[in-house]
Amino acid sequence: MYAELVDNKQLYHLEPMLAPGLAGGMRVPREAVVYPPGAAHYLLDRSLVRGATLYRSNAAAVQRDGLRLDDGTHLTGAVLIATGCALPELLPQLPLRKRKGHLVITDRYPGVIHHQLLELGYADSAHGDADNSVAFNVQPRPTGQILIGSSREYGSDTPNVSMVMVQRMLERTFQYLPGLRSLEALRIWTGFRPVSADGLPYLGRVPGQANVWVAAGHEGLGVTTSLGSARLVIDQLLGRSPAIDPQPYDPARMAA
Repeated sequence: MYAELVDNKQLYHLEPMLAPGLAGGMRVPREAVVYPPGAAHYLLDRSLVRGATLYRSNAAAVQRDGLRLDDGTHLTGAVLIATGCALPELLPQLPLRKRKGHLVITDRYPGVIHHQLLELGYADSAHGDADNSVAFNVQPRPTGQILIGSSREYGSDTPNVSMVMVQRMLERTFQYLPGLRSLEALRIWTGFRPVSADGLPYLGRVPGQANVWVAAGHEGLGVTTSLGSARLVIDQLLGRSPAIDPQPYDPARMAA
């Protein structure tokens, strides 16, 4: 994958609806967006075809020789915990915080924007540790709808929509795309990102547990890094040499 600089003239040729006065940008031609439910269903279907068994009960407790489900089923063997924000319910020794986010989706307006657009400062919002922040991040959907983000917020554990945060997020968006102010929104919703204590995911064996492994704490990158995370954990589980150094992601670094 490569990126190319875009000057002022090229920028407005690519995205005429952007606010005037922008100096330019960076274009990543082969960048793409993953739709999380679709990706999850695809990977699950692939697993079932290869012989996996799907249990529709919740995990109740990690045990010495496996896992107990809340319907009483007892599964033995190696256990991989990849439960996102629910991680503390099974592995309370690994510190994890919920980071709330809001999203807005509009009615269908095909052709208004043509690329996913985000400000350079998005990285500061996504990977910083501020109690709350917003950043310009807008995605056109194949349906013609426009997905508007993004917000990040610690200290709010309910899924309730905060209109104050939504307003901040939208005003940030309108600074870059003022024409979106006249569009009609269909839905606003919230979700939670699981954040580890130091911002790096937990990938590896759980300290003090011979057969329990974890892949969690990716903040907002769990789906897009899922294949790499899985490879790193499975290589360790099977005693293979990992493609990258697993030490920075070792859960032992943060285990209480």
